Amino acid sequence: MDAEPSPSARKPDWYYGLARENMLKYVPEGSKTVLEVGCGEGYFGHELKELRAGREVWGIEVDAAAAEKAKANLDRVLAGPVESFLDELPEGYFDCVVFNDVLEHLVDPELVLRKIRRNLSAGSAVVASIPNVRYFPVLFRLILRREWRYVDNGVLDRTHLRFFTDKSIREMFEGLGYDLVTIDGIGRLNTWRPKVATIFSLGLFADTRNKQYACVAKPRL
Repeated sequence: MDAEPSPSARKPDWYYGLARENMLKYVPEGSKTVLEVGCGEGYFGHELKELRAGREVWGIEVDAAAAEKAKANLDRVLAGPVESFLDELPEGYFDCVVFNDVLEHLVDPELVLRKIRRNLSAGSAVVASIPNVRYFPVLFRLILRREWRYVDNGVLDRTHLRFFTDKSIREMFEGLGYDLVTIDGIGRLNTWRPKVATIFSLGLFADTRNKQYACVAKPRL
């Protein structure tokens, strides 16, 4: 949600209204101040506020129309690319920073994760959902059909600038000085093909059933 789109690349309205309830449980319960990067219309942040009385939630959203709607749901909303605000955000302020389907849209996600550390409080966490490019349907089309076709939504979303696997996610966070305490496969595929591939590969393709990964990382002291 947070890369700078061209006017023709704007997502349909429903995209900015996603609440991502499946990611709520990854935000530490004790987080009093939360920043959601790519907040859309602010429904995820609104749910966070409902879960804990007094919780303060900020949002950053590049789409101006979505950011305007988010103001009704969040405590403060900054409209524009996250890179524009990294030096302006309060230092040591946020107990949690959330990137729900955002890092893959950024030109330099490592730069953003590195710089956002100064805005994190002691004992804080970064929460992210990240698509898995080793998702079985993507591999199936690539290997057997020789296709790498961008689409409007999904792992090969045409607005994605970066692609990740389980291994590269771990390397990214660890290389940036974070301890990755949780990485869960979500949106798991339960059809027979990936199950058979996993069995015959002795587990090598087990990760291909995961459409995304839910991650929780803590800055290393």
